[in-house]
Amino acid sequence: MRSIFTVPAMLLAAAGLAFPAVAKDRPVTDQERTKLEEAVKAAGCTGGKMEFDDDKATAHPAGKFEVDDAMCGNLKHDLVFDPDFKMLSKKAD
Repeated sequence: MRSIFTVPAMLLAAAGLAFPAVAKDRPVTDQERTKLEEAVKAAGCTGGKMEFDDDKATAHPAGKFEVDDAMCGNLKHDLVFDPDFKMLSKKAD
């Protein structure tokens, strides 16, 4: 009788590992955009797609701002900022 419940429980657990939770990205607000544009400029970059990642399970429990494909010189970079607009990472794309 116990095996009847064990197999479905194992399948559900495996499905949870195979399909991790989707990140909770949202567009930045107008106020955030202004501050984020200033932070991107201070990093020597311009443009890029801006969003806020509110995924509490990440290494950044308060969330983080992400700027994808910002132009830094002649190269595209992905930038990450904390909620106080301090740069966390800058990676060439």
